[in-house]
Amino acid sequence: MSAPLEGRVALVTGGARGLGFASAQLLQQRGATVVLLDRDPAALDAASAQLNAAHTEVIDVTDPAACEAVVERTASREGALHILVNCAGIAGVNKHVWELSPDEFRSVIEVNLMGTFFMCRAAAQTMVETSGGHGRIINVASMAGKDGNPRASHYSAAKAGIMALTKSLGKELATSGVLANVIAPAVIETDMASAVSPEQLEYMTKLIPMGRLGQPLEVAKLVAFLASDEVSFSTGAVYDISGGRATY
Repeated sequence: MSAPLEGRVALVTGGARGLGFASAQLLQQRGATVVLLDRDPAALDAASAQLNAAHTEVIDVTDPAACEAVVERTASREGALHILVNCAGIAGVNKHVWELSPDEFRSVIEVNLMGTFFMCRAAAQTMVETSGGHGRIINVASMAGKDGNPRASHYSAAKAGIMALTKSLGKELATSGVLANVIAPAVIETDMASAVSPEQLEYMTKLIPMGRLGQPLEVAKLVAFLASDEVSFSTGAVYDISGGRATY
């Protein structure tokens, strides 16, 4: 039996580590041709060494021209683009709203929300034209976008924006053969989680009824499902993966 994603071409931002790498690895295992995108060349090299035949490109997702160029190069080289997984993101510093500088707030919005927008903007029409009705956009938000984590207003606002962006995009693409959905994880055991303050991490973990952090592979399995043909009547939807934290 053929792999479920055989013949599909996937771009994964933030692909060098964490949720991006776990998602890329599983997509490749299920047959997709994967292109890893990240701004860290050393991390990309390390990730590439673990994935056979994965193409890699260094990219800053806050640069719209770079996003457009990588989509164009990928579609030209591979003949199509079927899957886009937007995992690139930063947590930023943990401060009260009144303590955050404009630059600290803006930097998180730029990477998380604007980066997702730039990649969606660059990829959407190409996927409509080349995916043969199998286009899948999966954006990574966070439970913070629903609940609003204290001392993380910039991150929470960015992730809420990703949810709204995906809902709008899903409606705009609804009859095109390209589906756009968003996942909202609780805190997952990644480098990003370890970068927040111990107090912030403890607060977020206590909100999870299962009493533990999620694992990258658990999220990757949801990403792979949303990238597959098993999903055919869902677009603009938010998929929680939160160990019971989600209440709406």
